[in-house]
Amino acid sequence: MARVLKAVISSAVGLFPRLQTPVPTVRTFAMSLSSHQAADPVWNLGRLNHVAVAVPDLEKAKAFYKNVLGAQVGETVPLPEHGVSVVFVNLGNTKMELLHPLGNDSPIAGFLQKNKAGGMHHICIEVDNINAAVMDLKDKKIRILSEEAKIGAHGKPVIFLHPKDCGGVLVELEQV
Repeated sequence: MARVLKAVISSAVGLFPRLQTPVPTVRTFAMSLSSHQAADPVWNLGRLNHVAVAVPDLEKAKAFYKNVLGAQVGETVPLPEHGVSVVFVNLGNTKMELLHPLGNDSPIAGFLQKNKAGGMHHICIEVDNINAAVMDLKDKKIRILSEEAKIGAHGKPVIFLHPKDCGGVLVELEQV
């Protein structure tokens, strides 16, 4: 067991080169990040709101989470302005958002063409001031995928951050 764990950790370290640096270097890096932040930030990052998963068959995915795993599964909600239909799965401490294409111009349709079985699409993190977050992130050269916030599936303003600026992860920020 220990040998398997060591092999897993070794392969994971290759994926995350910063994990190979000595601890003092990491502390120095963390300290230098905090020195660039304002003494009194105008926005704060909150909790993980949901993990979004693109699915090729929404009804099959709903049935799996409800009937096999016993989760609370919401109703399908079409969001034509985003080109998706969504279903939220309540997990107690957070949610999963099942995404399915709505229309031919759906960004999820393109994702599913590349990932036939579906897969994780994005994570959503809450913020307390989305407009301040947008301005701050633009100042930090983080690309935002739309000119302004749009109303998301929860009826609140959202923005998406470019995955190339976020360690390969598409990040959605949602106003709380």
